[in-house]
Amino acid sequence: MGAGKLETGIIFLLQTGVGILGNSSLLCFYNISFFIGHKLRSTDLILNQLAFANSLVLFFKGMPQTIVAFGWKDFLDDVGCKLAIYWCRVGMAVSLNTICLLNGFQLIKLNPGIWSWMEVKIRSLKFIVFCCFLCWILHIVLNSFIPVLVSSPRGRQNLSLESNYRYCFWEMPDHYNPLYTVLLYYSPDFWGLAFIMWASISMVILLHRHKKQVQYIHNQALSKSRQNHEARATCTILILVTSFFAFYSIYNALAIWTTLTVKTSYWTMNSSVFLSTCFPALSPFVIIISDTRISRLCFGCCLKTKCLFD
Repeated sequence: MGAGKLETGIIFLLQTGVGILGNSSLLCFYNISFFIGHKLRSTDLILNQLAFANSLVLFFKGMPQTIVAFGWKDFLDDVGCKLAIYWCRVGMAVSLNTICLLNGFQLIKLNPGIWSWMEVKIRSLKFIVFCCFLCWILHIVLNSFIPVLVSSPRGRQNLSLESNYRYCFWEMPDHYNPLYTVLLYYSPDFWGLAFIMWASISMVILLHRHKKQVQYIHNQALSKSRQNHEARATCTILILVTSFFAFYSIYNALAIWTTLTVKTSYWTMNSSVFLSTCFPALSPFVIIISDTRISRLCFGCCLKTKCLFD
């Protein structure tokens, strides 16, 4: 194994391992809080879905590419390839929709006048559960064509790099049109990224207006407390959506260029994998740092551990 491949494998291994650890911690926190009866915020369900979707991306994209980077080939059969590519794509699509949902949710909270009829609905956990469920059903159906096109490269001879992921093989039909594929396959991503940009700019403008808004003396303290909470939550969401937009936009640009030119280099493929798994690996730690409940829980656990050893 060359030094470059070893370094790439180590980077992917650290990125995937750390990301899975962070998302698993979030899933444990939110699900345990739910089962023991703690009151959940509306955004907790959305963040729980985001952590699960990110885990799918890391497990079905980060792990196979890590194995490949260490020099192992043809380790997946047909069923394994179909499942890996399918659930990776579903996870990435659900992650995009969840970011859109989180962004729209916070925008409506900051400015209920945008969609006044939605302001009451977003406070209902049942409505949030329905939206999350709809995300999964939509993309499970939309990506149902992927298993038909994907198969294992085992037993195939002279596979070009352009036609496979180094562990799975795409069998394109004879009437394959790259431009048509880009328009059909990536159009939902374009709309999602456009919505993220619009909602993020709107939230920044609203936060700027809130800072300049003059409050009455008798409710100044209450208003400050509420505004500080909303501003902190909005800043966390803006960090999440900005990082997602940056990583996902560059990843999509590489993917579209590869689709249109039908050419793939090892550098392009490794860069694409790294960018697609950066957000799933980093986002849970942004949420953990910004959520005071998790910080208090970690602090309490540290104090109990210290008492046991004293």
